[in-house]
Amino acid sequence: MNRTLLTTLAALALVFAAGPGRAQNPAAVKAIYESGCIGCHGTGVLGAPKFGDKAQWAPRAKAGIDALVKSAIAGTDKGMPPKGGRADLSPAQLRAVIEYMMSGGTAKAPEVAAAKPVPAKADPKAAAKVDPKAAAAPAADAAPVAAAPAATAAALADPAPPAATLAAARAAAPNPAPNAAVNAFNRLLKPVGRFNRPAVESGIHDPTNDMTLQLQPPAVAFAALPKSPAGNHVDWVKSLDGKAIEPRWDRLDSAAAAVVMDLNIVREVKGSMPDVVYPHKQHTEWLDCSNCHPAIFVPQKGANQISMASILLGQKCGVCHGKVAFPVSECRLCHSKKKADTTVAQERKP
Repeated sequence: MNRTLLTTLAALALVFAAGPGRAQNPAAVKAIYESGCIGCHGTGVLGAPKFGDKAQWAPRAKAGIDALVKSAIAGTDKGMPPKGGRADLSPAQLRAVIEYMMSGGTAKAPEVAAAKPVPAKADPKAAAKVDPKAAAAPAADAAPVAAAPAATAAALADPAPPAATLAAARAAAPNPAPNAAVNAFNRLLKPVGRFNRPAVESGIHDPTNDMTLQLQPPAVAFAALPKSPAGNHVDWVKSLDGKAIEPRWDRLDSAAAAVVMDLNIVREVKGSMPDVVYPHKQHTEWLDCSNCHPAIFVPQKGANQISMASILLGQKCGVCHGKVAFPVSECRLCHSKKKADTTVAQERKP
């Protein structure tokens, strides 16, 4: 295999294997923020402290970074799910991204002294046989950091040097779970029987918390709602239109009405696929405009580069679709306008 390609694969393997105690470089921390946090912390939705806004972060900072990490792990009663919906993040990664948001992207890894290894009992005979070169090299399993901010340093440290081999990357990475779902990257692409699982099996809620067992199983809660073949198998648009559900628009005012915008945006698509229709009506029945603008979509014609690749990476439409909205497998829900059509349907059809 080409040596350059081998080195690149090794570096990627180390980055994606990052977890508790594994290294994450600043670019990886930024990627976590942009893929999972920017939707709320970029615009201040539901009172979320904005990225780099020192005035908003100051009162929270008084509690200390450990308290902020603990809060992020548990979620908040203001609407933030546990770990911001990213169950895969470790406490070290959460700490790093919180400091990244508090500093406005200028946080740097602190200087951390290497831990001194505990000396073994001296053996004069063994010492006489020690190779000077081997003695000068650090032990492979020596702990690299051991100070109070060790988790932050580990999360922000540079990845492995280019000399790392693919074999070393594989050895360092955790073993994948047996029979792991091939579409695990897209939470709503699940086989029949694996959707709407009880909260204790969701991967989001804490399975060791007794209160998790008290939550109503989604399969029971959704039983009476209109069915859909996609995602969690509920047709949420029909549920809204038929008044089977009535989302509360304001947490404090039960009489507050949603600000609904009935506007369709058509994006022409190259090739044979039908054009994409984005219906504001169905989205604004659920969401305030600030959820998407301007952090995810710039409200200006031609200002947004949208592709299936970016969506699959959790960007643009992928911020929600595949996580809390229907997955990308349902092509015709978005590609709904035939090339020959001169009008656009006002309602998205399932």
